[in-house]
Amino acid sequence: MSLKNEFKKLITELATKFTLPPIVDIFLPPFHIGGQPKDAQFMAIGLEGGAVGVSYVLLPDKKMEEYTALQSPDFVGKSPRRFALEFGHDDPIKEMIGLAAINAVCQHVMRNTDFAVDSATDSLGLLAVSEGDRVGMVGLFYGLIKTIKEAKAELVVIEKNEQLIQKYPDLPITMDATQLGKCNKVLCTSTTIMNNSLDEILAQCSPDAFVSIIGPTAGYFPDPLFARGVDVVGGRIVKNGELFLQQLTEKKRWGDATQRTCFQKETNTGII
Repeated sequence: MSLKNEFKKLITELATKFTLPPIVDIFLPPFHIGGQPKDAQFMAIGLEGGAVGVSYVLLPDKKMEEYTALQSPDFVGKSPRRFALEFGHDDPIKEMIGLAAINAVCQHVMRNTDFAVDSATDSLGLLAVSEGDRVGMVGLFYGLIKTIKEAKAELVVIEKNEQLIQKYPDLPITMDATQLGKCNKVLCTSTTIMNNSLDEILAQCSPDAFVSIIGPTAGYFPDPLFARGVDVVGGRIVKNGELFLQQLTEKKRWGDATQRTCFQKETNTGII
């Protein structure tokens, strides 16, 4: 079963066990030709009761007309389950909305079951990079480069964007994912789930490698990722939905409206 189907299975099980509230709000930033700027990278779905799910706006320019045609009445009053089960669709707009709906459903369940979310542990810190490590970085986390170098660890960065190789000629960036097989620690962006590359990435990792997946759109239960051998999932959940949607609209930092999360495979108890 594909990873995206595993997420849909999770949503189906949650919808059977818990009552899911309707969508009451949706935020869609303006579309930008050539890629979204940092202050317009995310869209969000809000549910009755305050849960909010976030997704990246990762769309090709040819989807601009279809994206700008989306309207609030297309979503408000409808069940998030309907959109969550479109995750894994060939249409990147349905993918985008599907991930936001998955996050919204999972966060609704977290809120209403008082699910214990670890916000104290630093998911990056669990990598514990030290001398002698070979770290595989899937997606360029530029702010971590200095930390890895200071630890005297080796680094290889796996990127799909060939332009980054030209932009940062002094960094060990490659498009060859097989290089991950030599790494004992792997840090992977959560966007690999959206762009369908995570299964390929994990297949290249050594069975003994410590794998962390992080990103602000990882606001779901991590069980499908743990089942594939991932060790840590670090993301964010929305604590104050109204404030969060306001901050998105005003292009402000999320701040106290969100909370960092860290799920660890070895301590995860699951929800189903």
